[in-house]
Amino acid sequence: MLIATWNINGVKARLDNLIAWLDERSPDVACLQEIKSVDEAFPRAALEAKGWHVETHGQKGFNGVALISRKPPLEGSVARGLAGDDTDEHARFIEAIYDGESGRVRVASLYLPNGNPLGTEKFDYKLRWMARLEAHARVRLSEELPFVLTGDYNVIPQPEDARNPSAWTGDALFQPESRGAMRRLVNLGFTEALRAASDAPDIYTFWDYQAGAWQKNNGIRIDHALLSPEASSRLRGVGIDAHVRGWEKPSDHVPLIVDLAA
Repeated sequence: MLIATWNINGVKARLDNLIAWLDERSPDVACLQEIKSVDEAFPRAALEAKGWHVETHGQKGFNGVALISRKPPLEGSVARGLAGDDTDEHARFIEAIYDGESGRVRVASLYLPNGNPLGTEKFDYKLRWMARLEAHARVRLSEELPFVLTGDYNVIPQPEDARNPSAWTGDALFQPESRGAMRRLVNLGFTEALRAASDAPDIYTFWDYQAGAWQKNNGIRIDHALLSPEASSRLRGVGIDAHVRGWEKPSDHVPLIVDLAA
């Protein structure tokens, strides 16, 4: 069972790339972030014509998450929005349960707040959102259903997850508070899929559009897949489709794919 995550950075602008990648990789579930579209304007017809099922939680102009799947999720299992703050109108979280050959799997697509600039409400919001995510994850882990919590975390976990760590010391993605919140989340009992599969250096999921970052491989790793114990026991492999960063009109992120025994 292939479960992927990709910050698409505008689904309308990258629709051709999305369809080409879906045809190439053929995941069972693809979690998208930054769709930058309201639900009604999401180009679902083009995907449905190719046989894909679409669930969205959109927002005009920015944010927005989606689940693209081969089969529809379990009826009534789709949940939109992260619990814990009824005043939060940002579309950053969607989850659903899917049937696999070996049983059901809950899959979540998240777009964690960037948090920049430091010293502003944006960073405080990032940390509050991470605390809410931790509380939600505790509940999901207690249910003992295989759970894949994946998306754009906007957190660089360790120095080796950046080509040039010193360039990020003043950035919200690399602050001790952000990294500590990520560690607390993982330490609830999750397995960080990529690092469970490889400790190799220079593995990145994001390259800025500026200063030739892609050509210089000046990247960072901020897209992650966390697996509950029930999901991690089925882990067969992890991949990154870095080549799509070289396509025409690319997103600045690339897909991360987790392979679970079906």
